[in-house]
Amino acid sequence: MKLLPLLLATLSLFSFARAAEVPAISPAEAAKLVAAGQAVLIDVREPSEWADTGVAAPAVLLPKSEFDAGQIGDWKDFLAKVGDKQILTYCRSGRRSGAVAEALAAQGHKVANAGPFEAWKAAGLPTRKATEPAK
Repeated sequence: MKLLPLLLATLSLFSFARAAEVPAISPAEAAKLVAAGQAVLIDVREPSEWADTGVAAPAVLLPKSEFDAGQIGDWKDFLAKVGDKQILTYCRSGRRSGAVAEALAAQGHKVANAGPFEAWKAAGLPTRKATEPAK
């Protein structure tokens, strides 16, 4: 039983080290990459959050819950079509987007974490209602 705490600590360090491999990107840089057609921005928050706050104008809306459930919903089609574009994720705080970015990186995708939606808004970047099409 003394081995269990050591194993858990080792796994925690491994998870932390892997998370550090996913680069952070500023909202301004994310917007530039998306506008240049080099990247796709994904809002991984849940639909109720999208409805409450709006979303980044160019964002594809793919909830983390569907990613965690085996990449159901639109995730599977999205990942099949993304090609060689970089995937940029964001959420409310940057934590969920980091987790999704880490999992996508482990699958071989080029990713970065664009952090929190509030940073996107604070940078003065365009937003839209979740019911409006991406711009």
